[in-house]
Amino acid sequence: MSTESIKDSVREKYGAAALRVVKGEGATCCGPAPSASSCCGSADPITKNLYDELQKSELPDTAVLASLGCGNPTALAELKAGETVLDLGSGGGIDVLLSARRVGPAGKAYGLDMTDEMLALANDNKRKAGVENVEFLKGEIENIPLPDNSVDVIISNCVINLSADKDRVLAEAFRVLKPGGRFAVSDVVVRGEVPAGLRRNVELWVGCIAGALEESDYKAKLARAGFTSIDVEPTGVYMAADAREFLAAEGIDADAVAPEMDGKFMSAFIRAVKP
Repeated sequence: MSTESIKDSVREKYGAAALRVVKGEGATCCGPAPSASSCCGSADPITKNLYDELQKSELPDTAVLASLGCGNPTALAELKAGETVLDLGSGGGIDVLLSARRVGPAGKAYGLDMTDEMLALANDNKRKAGVENVEFLKGEIENIPLPDNSVDVIISNCVINLSADKDRVLAEAFRVLKPGGRFAVSDVVVRGEVPAGLRRNVELWVGCIAGALEESDYKAKLARAGFTSIDVEPTGVYMAADAREFLAAEGIDADAVAPEMDGKFMSAFIRAVKP
């Protein structure tokens, strides 16, 4: 699949998810919409319980419903008052709005998304939340529309794995970060060798579009981009039992593949620093 076709597929799926939220149907980026937010229908174990009740109470329902991530980067990024934060692939804006409250009126939170429907939803959520220090930008994470050395912290919630050019994304993240700036994202990673066919099916379950990096490859790409102090901290491990319904629909016996799958696919919090 070409880079452009991957972008078109992501744009179509997430645009449709935004429209479903607007209609009050709940977000899902593929398959029939479930009763709760989920990226891939039966993938509820991935997206549930990422935000506590206090965080959700601060936000419009449509921001919470539009959350399609696999982590909560705002809970782990150690944001400070007065900082400038950029969320790559900001969707309905949940992490941007939470970040804006963390950095306070002296700080700024940007959200970057390429999907018109998600941007419209995010701006509506900004209005409902009454948060002023937020700006949503249209663009691609491979070409960030911000100047060099302009951001203190970059966050992202399981979006980088969807890019067909991760090296470009990481180079752009490095460019816009200030010296000493922090890369603090949630993403899907793979730990160890996995048969190609199984990897493809599990990645479809996790994130609709294949593309999760192997942990050592992710670290190597960050290092090539110039980052230091690189760390990958698992936040959720995906087991064959969690994907039983999806695997069965694909004609795969979850018990048979458990030894090859369990413990190898995970959501993780990935930290790095621009020297």
